[in-house]
Amino acid sequence: MKAEYTNVRQHILDQGKAIITRKGFAGVGLNEILTAADVPKGSFYHYFKSKELFGEALLEDYVHQYLAEMDTTLARPGQNAARSLMDYWTGWFAEDCGCRCLVVKLSSEVADMSEPMRVALLDGTSRIIARIALTLEQGVADGSLTSITDSAHTAQTLYQLWLGAAMLTKLRRDPSALQSAWQATLALLKL
Repeated sequence: MKAEYTNVRQHILDQGKAIITRKGFAGVGLNEILTAADVPKGSFYHYFKSKELFGEALLEDYVHQYLAEMDTTLARPGQNAARSLMDYWTGWFAEDCGCRCLVVKLSSEVADMSEPMRVALLDGTSRIIARIALTLEQGVADGSLTSITDSAHTAQTLYQLWLGAAMLTKLRRDPSALQSAWQATLALLKL
């Protein structure tokens, strides 16, 4: 293992994420993860008792990092909530056609394969939707959003819209679905 990595567990997760983001969960063997991380099999099993538990930990780690980045975008000083929310959606265009998002990449693949991974994804997306709902409520409070009557429902609708657009973008290999999601978001929020 490279000397600059002092947290072996995190290093394995990071290397696994890079490979799984490209190839999917089922398309990656344990040996490929071990080789990329440059760790012996015993080190892997010290931290993860199975590939499935590794996948669950990978998704939890991904959501944790995603929420931290989301919080940074949504809490920019001196900016109203509507602008912060639109900055968040702008970030989806930089996701390389949705290919770097593990929610997009793994939702359909693991939902029927692994209950713990499905639950990790469900919990993660619920937390993302809750962050969006909170930002919508802040927008009502700061006056930048005036048409929101049910922030939870609107947040869920918006996330579903963008998640579907990211999946279509991945299929089409062009941003037209994200551009449609942008226009629908502006209309829904009356911006």
